[in-house]
Amino acid sequence: MKRWRPRPDERERVARIWQALADTYPDARTELAFGNPFELLCAVILSAQCTDVRVNLVTPGLFRRFPDARALASADVAEVAALIRSCGLWPAKSRNLVAMAGMLVARHRGEVPDTREALEALPGVGRKTANVVLAQAFGVPALAVDTHVFRVARRLGLSRARDVLGVEEDLGIRLPQESWAEGHHWLILHGRRVCVARKPRCASCSLAADCPGAEPW
Repeated sequence: MKRWRPRPDERERVARIWQALADTYPDARTELAFGNPFELLCAVILSAQCTDVRVNLVTPGLFRRFPDARALASADVAEVAALIRSCGLWPAKSRNLVAMAGMLVARHRGEVPDTREALEALPGVGRKTANVVLAQAFGVPALAVDTHVFRVARRLGLSRARDVLGVEEDLGIRLPQESWAEGHHWLILHGRRVCVARKPRCASCSLAADCPGAEPW
């Protein structure tokens, strides 16, 4: 499908949006606590349909008990489940964590790979998770599209795509590659704090003048 691209007269509008986001969230970064790529990978898997705050409460205990892939690969799934139960979706997540660690040991000597193809081959890892790990752990330009990024990008008219991959591609066209990692966090924070799902706070939004989805007030 041919992707929608901004008209030449929209380039300034798009540039203003990115600049406003950069100015509003100058210290934007992942709110997940991690010390190495393995911890980040586990944390992102746990963050599915769960808040970063909750994940950060769970991971210290998980990492004390299973500090690396080799330890987690030999874990009892039931013990992992008990440690992450408050995260939600814990039955599937506990199985995926143990299986993921096992594959890291079997295929990657216990280390987290730094390519999207290898990451997406791991249990419990989809494109979004792979992109987060690539960007945050390895500095690889990647745009992770979660529910906040998807919603905000479409409301701002940065994409008309109806699927996650389409939004990722559209944002990649509009945002300079060197800013992809930061742009991901700008959109997440804006979606959490201002452009919320049910009742966006358009009256206090610094982007309202350039947002075709802004509600009048």
